[in-house]
Amino acid sequence: MSLLLLLAVLLVVLIVTVILQPADFRIVRSTAIAAPPATVFAQVNDFHRWEAWSPWAKVDPTMKTTYEGAPAGTGAIYTWAGNGKVGAGRMTLVESGPPELIRIKLEFLKPFAATNSTEFTFKAEGSRTVIEWSMRGRRNFLMKAMCLVLNMDKMVGGDFAKGLANLKTLSEAAAGK
Repeated sequence: MSLLLLLAVLLVVLIVTVILQPADFRIVRSTAIAAPPATVFAQVNDFHRWEAWSPWAKVDPTMKTTYEGAPAGTGAIYTWAGNGKVGAGRMTLVESGPPELIRIKLEFLKPFAATNSTEFTFKAEGSRTVIEWSMRGRRNFLMKAMCLVLNMDKMVGGDFAKGLANLKTLSEAAAGK
């Protein structure tokens, strides 16, 4: 009987621990690129260009993608369906303020449904552009529980860092640096 009581107490402690985790999250990475903001902005503002720098395009080369809406900028839509590592989802470019800001509605369909907001900011600093890539959203109970053992900031932030490094190489080459 005492083992059963101990298990029940541990389960309650686990549930309370999960409930007390913050619901809101924000993941941010940034880098400086030796190219003007307009050059860097153009790479992000057109979903057709993402395959060249997106870290997820290389994870699943057989991923199926489609483009809808505007060819670039506000109203552009990108959908993907891939293996278990990239899942499936849809991005809608909801705000394009050249060359300073891009906001994207990010809808994950698989492996877990979630809707987050992604933002890119571009700031000129001398002959460089400082780009910041962020994602924010809310975590449900299941995501809070998963984050007790998986560090989402390190996982997604690592992908953001890879993508920014790819974007840096691509943008600097386009700027002749």
